[in-house]
Amino acid sequence: MKFVDVNPYFYPFKGGIENRMHDTARLLAEKGHDVTILTGRLPDTPEEERTPEGYRILRLKSKLLNIYNPPYISSEGVLEALQSLDADAVNYNYRWAPSYNRDLAKYDGYKIFTYHNMWGEGTGIQARFSEMNDNSFRKTLMTFNHIVCVSDYVRNDLTRRGIPEDMTTTIPTGFTCGPLEPMEEGDFILSLGRQVKTKGLKYMVEAMRDVDCRLIVCGKGPESKNLEKQVRKLGLEGRVELRGYVSEEEKARLMGSCKFFVMPSLFESFGLAAVELMSHGRPLVCTNVNGLPETVGDGAITVDPANPKALADAMNRLLDDADLRRDLGAKARARAEYYSWDRFIDTYESILLGNRDRTA
Repeated sequence: MKFVDVNPYFYPFKGGIENRMHDTARLLAEKGHDVTILTGRLPDTPEEERTPEGYRILRLKSKLLNIYNPPYISSEGVLEALQSLDADAVNYNYRWAPSYNRDLAKYDGYKIFTYHNMWGEGTGIQARFSEMNDNSFRKTLMTFNHIVCVSDYVRNDLTRRGIPEDMTTTIPTGFTCGPLEPMEEGDFILSLGRQVKTKGLKYMVEAMRDVDCRLIVCGKGPESKNLEKQVRKLGLEGRVELRGYVSEEEKARLMGSCKFFVMPSLFESFGLAAVELMSHGRPLVCTNVNGLPETVGDGAITVDPANPKALADAMNRLLDDADLRRDLGAKARARAEYYSWDRFIDTYESILLGNRDRTA
């Protein structure tokens, strides 16, 4: 069968959506399917290539406006490309690119939409714009034959908003756990990810006023400058280290040797970063927002969002109890192993083939 996965961004731009697309394309190609990823053309990328994993990437001529990360993108000829590819099934992953939304709405072949984020996700003015965009996208959403949701929370939220339940299926984002290589526990707590308001990082920094341990924060984003100012204002320079981007090797070392990981998100439809961290056998302190408790299961301590005191109390509880850290770490690893793509790829393939009777 011939499948096309559509998203305005793809490698070398890497995020949760792009990694999921790579994994599903690789696995479907291994099953013998012809898989093409249709995406926007980022600077210094070829128009077309065949990957070592066996799928094809087709990049459309695009314009980028760098006012946010990811940048606003408009691509030419999305509908024409889809029609020329003549796929048996198309999957679309995004809802903030009008040039793609418009052409996907017009496409009359079999198509599914994968819902990766919460409806109206964001804070402040961003939340208002997001809500407006999602409300306007509803008409386009209803042109799809089926909707895949990354968590039951997302699926239930769509049902609450009037999307027919039998039109949706939950398929979490899978993860491939590498061999567990036990490392000596370090003397630090770890936070990792893109620094945007929805990640709630300012509440974590505030909580560190009452936590006597070093915190390493990795990543960059629109909130990086604000976090630097907050650390200075609170006099936490000696306790909170904003390390910025780190290499994949350094990231793996930090995840494997931290005492635990903190994820103070305000929104999290699934939380793939949590699964990646849990795969290293380390526990989490995270918020009980959206689909995140569903993802972490019993491998984490969950607290209410935007609550520095609750975060500090949970962090201190783990710092004071090495046995609890070991117990939660073992449960975290088991939870990460649950998310193997081997558990979900057959269901995804089945939906692409038009069989919506199976559930993950």
